[in-house]
Amino acid sequence: MEYTRPSKDQYYMNLAKTVSERATCMRVKMGAVIIVNDQLVSSGYNGAPRKTKSSIDHGFCLRKQMDIPHGQRYEICRSVHAEQNAIINAARAGASLLGGDIYIYGQRWEDENNQILDAFPCFICKKMLINCDLKRVICSTKDGGMMIFNVEDWITEWQEHDILDDKYQYGQTIK
Repeated sequence: MEYTRPSKDQYYMNLAKTVSERATCMRVKMGAVIIVNDQLVSSGYNGAPRKTKSSIDHGFCLRKQMDIPHGQRYEICRSVHAEQNAIINAARAGASLLGGDIYIYGQRWEDENNQILDAFPCFICKKMLINCDLKRVICSTKDGGMMIFNVEDWITEWQEHDILDDKYQYGQTIK
């Protein structure tokens, strides 16, 4: 039997997957880990704000009950996104994110398929990730792989085009 050591990107994505298991959203499980200088500095999953009731506690998803499609009307969602929680947790610990990478894993769990998602950040999270001055954003993809984005490329694209021209938007591939 031959041992195959995972790449660092796969190792960190596996950590993000494990973090996603704590999610309290009834639609998707998302996990994020932030790595700076090859060191884990923060993690987060999608879930209700601290000390409040989640969708699981309530027994229903408000957005699903209102028939709101994936990727829309986040202000109605009870959950804070995984990326946001990872950023918040870093701030609570006083950790710098400058030049770091974030790994985002997503998996649908509102049906029995539990399909892996194209875990691209929503526009709100994407703006936050740019402002954190991260270097790379590595996302799980529905084919079981990963897509790597350079944050500087996002900035250049938004300087030249509109935010709405983004090719990779969360929710586009979830029906």
